[in-house]
Amino acid sequence: MTRIAAFGGVYSNPRALRATIADARTRGCERLICLGDLGGFGADPDAVWQPLLDAGVECIAGNYDLAIASGADDCGCGYSDPRDNHYAQVMYDFTRARTAPEFAAWMGSLPLEWREGVDGVDVHMVHGSPLAVNDFLWESLGDEECGRRVAASGADVLVCTHTGIPWSREVDGTLVVNCGTIGRSANDGSSAGWYALIDCEAGEARAGLIPVAYDALAHADEIRAAGLPEAFAVTAETGWWTTCLEVVPPAERARGRYHCYLDAVPLPSGAQPDRVAPPAPGGLPVTSLFGTDAFPARLWIYSNFHCNLACTYCAVESSPSARRRSIGAERFVELCDEAVEAGFEEIFVTGGEPFLEPDIGAMLRAAAERVPTTVLTNAMLFEGRRGQDLETLVGVRALTIQTSLDGASAETHDALRGAGSFARTIRGIERARALGLRVRVSTTETPVNTHEVERLAALLAGIGIGEGDHSVRPLVARGFSSEGMAVTAAGLVPELTVTTDGLHWHPVGADVESSPDLLLASGRVALEDGKRLVVERVLEDRLADGGLPAPLACAIA
Repeated sequence: MTRIAAFGGVYSNPRALRATIADARTRGCERLICLGDLGGFGADPDAVWQPLLDAGVECIAGNYDLAIASGADDCGCGYSDPRDNHYAQVMYDFTRARTAPEFAAWMGSLPLEWREGVDGVDVHMVHGSPLAVNDFLWESLGDEECGRRVAASGADVLVCTHTGIPWSREVDGTLVVNCGTIGRSANDGSSAGWYALIDCEAGEARAGLIPVAYDALAHADEIRAAGLPEAFAVTAETGWWTTCLEVVPPAERARGRYHCYLDAVPLPSGAQPDRVAPPAPGGLPVTSLFGTDAFPARLWIYSNFHCNLACTYCAVESSPSARRRSIGAERFVELCDEAVEAGFEEIFVTGGEPFLEPDIGAMLRAAAERVPTTVLTNAMLFEGRRGQDLETLVGVRALTIQTSLDGASAETHDALRGAGSFARTIRGIERARALGLRVRVSTTETPVNTHEVERLAALLAGIGIGEGDHSVRPLVARGFSSEGMAVTAAGLVPELTVTTDGLHWHPVGADVESSPDLLLASGRVALEDGKRLVVERVLEDRLADGGLPAPLACAIA
């Protein structure tokens, strides 16, 4: 068997280079192959040359090496976004000015590929891909596109770098390996770099991807001391990319902490640019999408789907006869804990009718002890045992009760929500307020009640519900309603929603039977995975049209 270490993206990081060479030797590698990009991101380009020579590393040229050797004006990295190119240019100008002519000339002598038969295996190593030195061979690239690169090579094993994120899989009979980079993290929250082990034996090949730790804090200090942008040092320390993001496809970018440059966050219509994204820590030029207007840090939990009402416009088809889907107290508390860990700042509990759940009092207290919580209820059940549940919530300061009134009179409201519901809801509001609980009211505007909205606001003011605690939302053509606004995932700002069926894009589409298109993932799925799925789709939509429509507010936030 022959074992080969393949690595790329040294990126002026001698600490990572020495650690990789030592690790590869410890693992019995007979040959070490560097796939290029010796400069960039680090503070001391020349410091990587001698370790490469001393270790007998066989090198090919990457786009950075070709650019430095030829004295080109830019790195030729293959970026198209001006923000990516700005940071690439800062780094390239720094590297070019600090690379010795002798080192630059040596880089100019390097071949563009390494190809050999190794123990009966045809191994082909390139920097970007067989198509171009700066081609990005991402893991999310489909097998058809990946197959084009494989066909251009024709080898048994194709190894590349350039993207910075390691992966491997078989495509059309060829083992394709992206070895990652050693001088910069894989945008995974670890400062370690990555390289590949290629084992060849009797015409068969295997590949393994190896992380290598080094003194990343010292490397970051050197970046700062050199006067380079703080963003480069933060990436070295934390393992999260803070520049050159726009070139990264949605699937890979969604796995990182930062998803967009601050001035590139998709804007919902009507949003103010100065409040779309929170200030980045340390003045970084990037932000997460989560926690912005493009993806609010608001988690919805459907306690159940059965309800004492069957409203004519219910978007999730809740009713007394709806399929029983109660999330249960144990799972609910688990979700609340997970929400805190995942960074959610609000929890909204809805249904069905939450107060039909036997443990709703304890569930709401558990949620409100962790983050501000709103429960959406028709407020008609605040009597008897359920009234006692309501009383247990007295003094829970982070809890809001939100109910619905859809008309200024019983005639209008009851036509939409059922006979007697208007009077019982008014009594429920008064009961909750008498206990000192915060109450908000929302109104779904329909052709039946649109002329009563102003009169309803006056009625609510008379029972202590001010303008700031009353919202009007549009009718949505989902569930029981065939009228109203048509909504799709591409047309809705996401609000991650959990039901017993899985994770959903938005609470108006949380019923799998009537809204299968808004299901993100079935079954029990981690909220972090849900966030990643949402961000990926947001980024895909942004690539398609550059922005997002206005959010659909189901609750007063």
